Amino acid sequence: MKFSDFVTLDAIRSHVDATTKDGVIREMVQALVAAGRISVDDMEGIIKAIMKREDLGSTGIGRGVAVPHTKHPSVNRLVGTVAVSQQGINFDSLDGEPVHLFFLLVSPPDRPGDHLRALENISRQLRDDAFCRLLKAAKTPEDIQHLLEEADSHGIVS
Repeated sequence: MKFSDFVTLDAIRSHVDATTKDGVIREMVQALVAAGRISVDDMEGIIKAIMKREDLGSTGIGRGVAVPHTKHPSVNRLVGTVAVSQQGINFDSLDGEPVHLFFLLVSPPDRPGDHLRALENISRQLRDDAFCRLLKAAKTPEDIQHLLEEADSHGIVS
Protein backbone atom coordinates (compact mmCIF):
# COMPACT_ATOMS: atom_id res chain seq x y z
CA MET A 1 0.00 0.00 0.00
CA LYS A 2 1.28 3.46 -0.89
CA PHE A 3 0.84 6.80 0.84
CA SER A 4 -1.17 7.95 -2.19
CA ASP A 5 -3.72 5.21 -1.40
CA PHE A 6 -4.76 6.83 1.87
CA VAL A 7 -3.17 10.23 2.54
CA THR A 8 -5.58 13.08 1.78
CA LEU A 9 -3.38 15.74 0.20
CA ASP A 10 -5.70 18.62 1.12
CA ALA A 11 -5.51 17.56 4.79
CA ILE A 12 -1.68 17.58 5.11
CA ARG A 13 -0.46 20.08 7.71
CA SER A 14 3.17 21.19 7.60
CA HIS A 15 2.77 23.25 10.80
CA VAL A 16 0.30 22.37 13.54
CA ASP A 17 -0.84 24.91 16.10
CA ALA A 18 -1.61 22.25 18.70
CA THR A 19 0.64 21.74 21.72
CA THR A 20 -1.07 18.67 23.24
CA LYS A 21 -1.87 15.11 22.19
CA ASP A 22 -5.62 15.80 22.17
CA GLY A 23 -5.05 19.05 20.30
CA VAL A 24 -2.99 17.59 17.47
CA ILE A 25 -5.43 14.71 17.00
CA ARG A 26 -8.32 17.20 16.88
CA GLU A 27 -6.44 19.42 14.41
CA MET A 28 -5.71 16.47 12.11
CA VAL A 29 -9.30 15.17 12.19
CA GLN A 30 -10.54 18.72 11.49
CA ALA A 31 -8.20 18.79 8.48
CA LEU A 32 -9.87 15.62 7.17
CA VAL A 33 -13.29 17.23 7.72
CA ALA A 34 -12.18 20.38 5.88
CA ALA A 35 -10.93 18.22 3.01
CA GLY A 36 -14.31 16.50 2.77
CA ARG A 37 -13.07 13.04 3.81
CA ILE A 38 -14.92 12.91 7.14
CA SER A 39 -18.36 14.30 7.92
CA VAL A 40 -18.46 17.10 10.48
CA ASP A 41 -21.19 15.08 12.23
CA ASP A 42 -18.73 12.20 12.75
CA MET A 43 -15.76 14.31 13.87
CA GLU A 44 -16.26 14.06 17.65
CA GLY A 45 -16.95 10.32 17.48
CA ILE A 46 -13.74 9.75 15.52
CA ILE A 47 -11.70 11.89 17.92
CA LYS A 48 -13.13 9.93 20.86
CA ALA A 49 -12.32 6.62 19.13
CA ILE A 50 -8.72 7.70 18.51
CA MET A 51 -8.32 8.88 22.11
CA LYS A 52 -9.79 5.58 23.35
CA ARG A 53 -7.13 3.79 21.28
CA GLU A 54 -4.48 6.06 22.84
CA ASP A 55 -5.73 5.08 26.31
CA LEU A 56 -4.80 1.47 25.49
CA GLY A 57 -1.22 2.55 24.81
CA SER A 58 0.38 5.49 23.10
CA THR A 59 0.80 5.33 19.34
CA GLY A 60 3.91 7.46 19.84
CA ILE A 61 6.27 4.80 18.53
CA GLY A 62 9.50 6.65 19.31
CA ARG A 63 12.07 8.61 17.33
CA GLY A 64 9.72 11.60 17.17
CA VAL A 65 6.90 9.73 15.40
CA ALA A 66 3.26 8.94 16.28
CA VAL A 67 0.64 7.05 14.28
CA PRO A 68 -2.73 7.73 15.93
CA HIS A 69 -5.37 5.53 14.34
CA THR A 70 -8.79 3.98 14.73
CA LYS A 71 -11.46 2.03 12.93
CA HIS A 72 -14.78 3.86 12.58
CA PRO A 73 -18.01 2.91 10.78
CA SER A 74 -18.48 6.43 9.36
CA VAL A 75 -15.78 5.94 6.71
CA ASN A 76 -16.13 3.58 3.76
CA ARG A 77 -12.43 3.57 2.86
CA LEU A 78 -9.13 4.18 4.60
CA VAL A 79 -8.35 7.89 4.99
CA GLY A 80 -5.37 9.57 6.55
CA THR A 81 -3.25 12.63 6.83
CA VAL A 82 0.20 13.78 7.88
CA ALA A 83 1.16 16.63 10.19
CA VAL A 84 4.41 18.11 11.44
CA SER A 85 5.00 19.88 14.75
CA GLN A 86 8.13 21.98 14.71
CA GLN A 87 8.29 22.32 18.52
CA GLY A 88 7.31 18.72 19.25
CA ILE A 89 4.40 17.50 21.36
CA ASN A 90 4.37 15.30 24.46
CA PHE A 91 2.56 12.21 23.19
CA ASP A 92 3.50 9.76 25.97
CA SER A 93 5.80 8.11 23.43
CA LEU A 94 7.50 4.82 24.15
CA ASP A 95 10.89 6.59 24.31
CA GLY A 96 9.57 9.59 26.26
CA GLU A 97 10.65 12.01 23.52
CA PRO A 98 8.40 14.70 21.98
CA VAL A 99 6.69 13.84 18.70
CA HIS A 100 7.26 15.89 15.54
CA LEU A 101 5.77 13.64 12.83
CA PHE A 102 2.17 12.45 12.90
CA PHE A 103 0.41 10.01 10.57
CA LEU A 104 -3.31 9.74 11.40
CA LEU A 105 -5.44 6.90 9.99
CA VAL A 106 -9.17 6.19 10.07
CA SER A 107 -10.42 3.01 8.45
CA PRO A 108 -13.71 1.14 8.16
CA PRO A 109 -14.06 -1.71 10.68
CA ASP A 110 -14.65 -4.23 7.88
CA ARG A 111 -11.33 -3.50 6.11
CA PRO A 112 -8.63 -4.53 8.64
CA GLY A 113 -6.21 -5.56 5.88
CA ASP A 114 -6.03 -2.02 4.48
CA HIS A 115 -5.48 -0.65 7.98
CA LEU A 116 -2.60 -3.05 8.64
CA ARG A 117 -0.98 -2.48 5.23
CA ALA A 118 -1.05 1.29 5.78
CA LEU A 119 0.53 0.90 9.23
CA GLU A 120 3.20 -1.38 7.75
CA ASN A 121 4.01 1.13 5.00
CA ILE A 122 4.28 4.01 7.46
CA SER A 123 6.46 1.94 9.80
CA ARG A 124 8.76 0.82 6.98
CA GLN A 125 9.27 4.35 5.61
CA LEU A 126 9.78 5.89 9.05
CA ARG A 127 12.70 3.57 9.77
CA ASP A 128 14.68 5.72 7.33
CA ASP A 129 16.35 8.59 9.20
CA ALA A 130 16.74 10.68 6.04
CA PHE A 131 13.01 10.41 5.26
CA CYS A 132 12.13 11.52 8.82
CA ARG A 133 14.63 14.37 8.72
CA LEU A 134 13.26 15.61 5.38
CA LEU A 135 9.67 15.40 6.62
CA LYS A 136 10.51 17.39 9.76
CA ALA A 137 12.20 20.02 7.60
CA ALA A 138 9.26 20.32 5.18
CA LYS A 139 8.01 23.91 4.98
CA THR A 140 4.76 23.37 3.05
CA PRO A 141 2.14 20.66 2.52
CA GLU A 142 3.45 20.43 -1.05
CA ASP A 143 6.92 19.57 0.30
CA ILE A 144 5.38 16.75 2.34
CA GLN A 145 3.33 15.57 -0.64
CA HIS A 146 6.50 15.44 -2.76
CA LEU A 147 8.33 13.37 -0.12
CA LEU A 148 5.41 10.94 0.11
CA GLU A 149 5.32 10.62 -3.70
CA GLU A 150 9.07 9.94 -3.74
CA ALA A 151 8.64 7.26 -1.09
CA ASP A 152 5.79 5.71 -3.08
CA SER A 153 7.72 5.57 -6.33
CA HIS A 154 11.22 4.77 -5.11
CA GLY A 155 10.73 3.10 -1.77
CA ILE A 156 12.62 4.67 1.06
CA VAL A 157 14.00 8.13 0.33
CA SER A 158 17.71 8.50 0.99
